[in-house]
Amino acid sequence: MRTAEIHRNTAETQIDVTVNLDGTGIYAVSTGIGFLDHMIEQLSRHSLIDMDVKTLGDLHVDQHHTTEDTAIAIGEAVAKALGDKRGISRYGTAYAPMDETLTRVSLDISGRPWLVFKAPFTVQRLGEWDTEMIEHWFHSFAQAAGVTLHVENLYGSNNHHIVESCFKGLARALRQAVEIDPRKADAIPSTKGML
Repeated sequence: MRTAEIHRNTAETQIDVTVNLDGTGIYAVSTGIGFLDHMIEQLSRHSLIDMDVKTLGDLHVDQHHTTEDTAIAIGEAVAKALGDKRGISRYGTAYAPMDETLTRVSLDISGRPWLVFKAPFTVQRLGEWDTEMIEHWFHSFAQAAGVTLHVENLYGSNNHHIVESCFKGLARALRQAVEIDPRKADAIPSTKGML
């Protein structure tokens, strides 16, 4: 079983994350930010990665630490569960349509974290989540998971749909990338011999 637990405790947040890469998309998420919970639930459901995420953050200050540290903890858990990455497909790409919106997400579990994020927002908040925190969530996840991640909203007008298609696209691309390739289940997918 490719599972991991991360416990991240700082002066700003206390976070417990459990993931199972070979799950069925079962989740329990509580961050104190309703819209963020909804997006992490989408990530779990559509990636088929079971996730248990509990965050207590300093929301009386603002949402920055809760958003950032939750993404870091999830990314660290995914990286830990992948181990040496032997046998994984490594790459994933998904197009996620949601009504009038279409987003493309491509990623490489490369060990070289990078984010390209192109998604416009025309409102300051979705629910109580500040939209400026959305790109930061993806950045923090990519850094902690060690993935090269490209997220591009191709078109759309509804901000809720745009964000949700970004998370669903990540979920489907991640699902592809973490899958074990039956033709190379014993090999690291790199000419370097490591990722």
